[in-house]
Amino acid sequence: MQQAEKILIENIKHSDKDSFKKLYLQYHPVLFRFVVSRVYDEDIAEDIVQDTFVRIWKIRQSLASDKSFFSLIAKVSSNLSKDHFKHEAVRLRHQENIVEAYDQQSDKPNKQIETEFIQNNILNIVHQYLPLKQRTIFLLNRIEGKSNQEIAEMLGISQRTVENQLYRALKTLKKKIKRIM
Repeated sequence: MQQAEKILIENIKHSDKDSFKKLYLQYHPVLFRFVVSRVYDEDIAEDIVQDTFVRIWKIRQSLASDKSFFSLIAKVSSNLSKDHFKHEAVRLRHQENIVEAYDQQSDKPNKQIETEFIQNNILNIVHQYLPLKQRTIFLLNRIEGKSNQEIAEMLGISQRTVENQLYRALKTLKKKIKRIM
């Protein structure tokens, strides 16, 4: 590791935004390519890279200037990529649940159309407007039926964070649904 990078990391530990920006600009392109090679989607990769740097900023006081910065951001982005794939698996199962609900309602045409319209709009809102973390927590809770504690343990976050993310997700859904209806 170069001495200049060690100095930047020490400065970041003291909340120096200019030093953080320098490391961001230095590592963003290589991290972006690293993530794209894992998720095969540039938009998703960009979200993961942004989330990675946000997480690094949040833990800045605990950064070790003697450790490789790229190793750290690669590890964080790898974990976020894994989370993305877990979320995708949940999303696919969720779509299957919607199809099942649709099939069960096929004898009631008007109700079926209404249900399909509402479910499609909710899915669109969930996938378009909820950030990755909220989306994952929401789907694990509402679709998978996981408890807040189970989600917290699964994602390595506090139960209070799960509750806050669910609250925010429901608030967003409610606001967006009101616009549609």
